[in-house]
Amino acid sequence: MTETPMIQIEGVEKAFGSKEVLRGVNLAVPRGESMVIIGGSGTGKSVLLKCVLGLIHPDTGVIKVDGEDVERAERDAFLARFGMLFQGAALFDSLPVWQNVAFRLLRGALKRPKTEAREIAIEKLRRVGLTPDVADLFPAELSGGMQKRVGLARAIAAEPEIIFFDEPTTGLDPIMAGVINDLIREIVVEMGATAMTITHDMTSVRAIADDVAMLHGGKIRWAGPVAQMDDSGDPYLTQFITGSAEGPIEAVR
Repeated sequence: MTETPMIQIEGVEKAFGSKEVLRGVNLAVPRGESMVIIGGSGTGKSVLLKCVLGLIHPDTGVIKVDGEDVERAERDAFLARFGMLFQGAALFDSLPVWQNVAFRLLRGALKRPKTEAREIAIEKLRRVGLTPDVADLFPAELSGGMQKRVGLARAIAAEPEIIFFDEPTTGLDPIMAGVINDLIREIVVEMGATAMTITHDMTSVRAIADDVAMLHGGKIRWAGPVAQMDDSGDPYLTQFITGSAEGPIEAVR
């Protein structure tokens, strides 16, 4: 018997006015695997991610998480299953680091006593390579790489089943990007989580993906194991991963 995918996307379409962004997306994300979605700017990667979270409602199609229709799920319980590393870390400037990490543990359905939430936050900071003394600093006192690590610690603080990564290495130098990629891969494997990442960075793709899907023209052009990506034979995917100006993808000038 085939195992139900953790995330199942079937025939999803979404338009904003006359602009068709998603034009029948079909994609399955296996349980416990890391799926990376690639594609150019404005191809709908973020819109697709928001549809999975139920933040944007598709015009047509069905999205299921662990077999449950996203549109019918009880929102608090549904969202409690997710963690997310936002592009640019998206930390709250007015909160110290530990409260950023423990944000979901200090309120709502996942609320823990403040002392316990702080202990968990410090534990997660250690997991991403930050020392306890960072806990009481504010985001403005951290480097970009440290902020990204704090964002990663926040994403895993509530032990989510599913983690989304939105352009996890944007704005980082190559060395720090490599550190973040390694951390993401290690943490996803350790937690047994299902991961879904959107990125332009092919180095990240090769570092963290089990499977890759390319979104172009509102549809999935190619999907398969990362090991088969270079020999896909798909001209869109080949042009994207090689960065060639020649090919079916027109450069926006």
